[in-house]
Amino acid sequence: MYIRKAKCTDANDLKILYFEYLTHFPPKEEQDMNLWEHLLDKFEKDENVYLLVVEEDGKAVSSVHMTIIENLTHNVRPFAIIENVVTHKDYRNKGYASALLEKASEIAREHRCYKVFLETGSNKESTLNFYKKNGFEIDKKHSCLKRL
Repeated sequence: MYIRKAKCTDANDLKILYFEYLTHFPPKEEQDMNLWEHLLDKFEKDENVYLLVVEEDGKAVSSVHMTIIENLTHNVRPFAIIENVVTHKDYRNKGYASALLEKASEIAREHRCYKVFLETGSNKESTLNFYKKNGFEIDKKHSCLKRL
């Protein structure tokens, strides 16, 4: 298993992961893949943004997106937010998402983060149990969403 930061050449693989396996409502409009490639190039260079992928068979088949946010509380220690945990259906049950979550947690520790949030839109018991198995707890804090 090869884990790395996503590169601009992963744009099409990530589009498939996100729109076929992550969201129930993919956008109807055609995606500007030049913009995707630009953002992936930017993410690859940013020390606070980690779009991690597992590369298998020459393509990105699983991903986790983590952003580290600088913070003034908790002795000026940052925190991290993880979203977009997804694995291509043909590559599931191989431990890829778990390995990516562990790598993201390792990076968060290296950045001295005092906590890592994992956001999920799923209420499926199997999904929540997967996150619990990987060391995340369903806490009492609430995530409030305002769509813009």
